[in-house]
Amino acid sequence: MNILSIETASEHGSVALLHDGELLVRRIQGAANHSEAVLRDLRELLSEGGIGVTQLDAIAFGAGPGAFTGLRLACGVAQGLALGADLAIAAINSLQAIALQADAERVFVATDARMGEVYHAAFEQDHEGVPIPVGQPGCSAPLDLELPPGDWFAAGSAFRVWPEELEVRFLARLVGCRPEQVARAEEVARLGAVAVARGMLTTPELAGPLYVRDKVAFTTAERLARGGRA
Repeated sequence: MNILSIETASEHGSVALLHDGELLVRRIQGAANHSEAVLRDLRELLSEGGIGVTQLDAIAFGAGPGAFTGLRLACGVAQGLALGADLAIAAINSLQAIALQADAERVFVATDARMGEVYHAAFEQDHEGVPIPVGQPGCSAPLDLELPPGDWFAAGSAFRVWPEELEVRFLARLVGCRPEQVARAEEVARLGAVAVARGMLTTPELAGPLYVRDKVAFTTAERLARGGRA
């Protein structure tokens, strides 16, 4: 299985090549560096792996939720490469990529969405160890967030940014917490391989980011209503 993957949903960007069971990875530090580094690093990965784009089984990208600019970048690059090589695309939930990294039976992922909100989703492992969403991903204020019934392993940057509102509040129902975990291209590639095996690919024309939230900033009135400053 050969999967090329892109994950730029946060400032910790990365690209990866899953080639015959082995992973080649490049890290991209700083959101400002994503656009200039992605294509260069993808070319380097393909060269290191000794394969061309046409030898890929699919191209996977982290569809979000996450930074809007990063999501559009990953989607656009994936679409361009896929169209040129007549390939299908695996649009991977970036929260699911974090859940796979956590490697627990039940994972609740929450990432900092800025603007006083967090992106969140719950996942349960299937018989192959793949985290499957429980319901739909959401975006809410930290204090409005509630865990689904039961005990969960927690992962994602929101537990670092909002420790009192999340980790401390849910402590009795958390079996562990990894606030340092971010979406990575290697998990996006592995989930892309699952998408290939399970026939869950899409055409480049239909691939798109998973925004969850449809705005990038609050108005002054909205900030004041939420207790912020004008």
